[in-house]
Amino acid sequence: MAYITGFLTPVKTENKDRYIESARVAWPLFKGYGALAHVENWGEEVPDGKVTSFPMSVKLEDGEAVVFSWLIWPDKKTADDAWARMQEDPAMANMDMPFDGKRMMWGGFETVFDERA
Repeated sequence: MAYITGFLTPVKTENKDRYIESARVAWPLFKGYGALAHVENWGEEVPDGKVTSFPMSVKLEDGEAVVFSWLIWPDKKTADDAWARMQEDPAMANMDMPFDGKRMMWGGFETVFDERA
């Protein structure tokens, strides 16, 4: 089954178009490293929680939105190899990153169930 790299990121709302453009630029690079899909989602209805929530997890500030994203890889090995190679790729190092990377979180996930209509 597929392997997913998921991301949660706070982005200033004034940087929405810049963020979308950075995703457009990143996709060909991710695809070249073997990614099957790249999905970016701008938070529209992301409520605060009492114990935990998306806004709390990224320490969301006024004027920011939560972005929930993922990359789909054929398998974990492809993802691991891609991330290792990206560390050395100048195209990745010079990308516009219009978000606070210190408050970004990410992780790798094994797909255990996947049904679609």
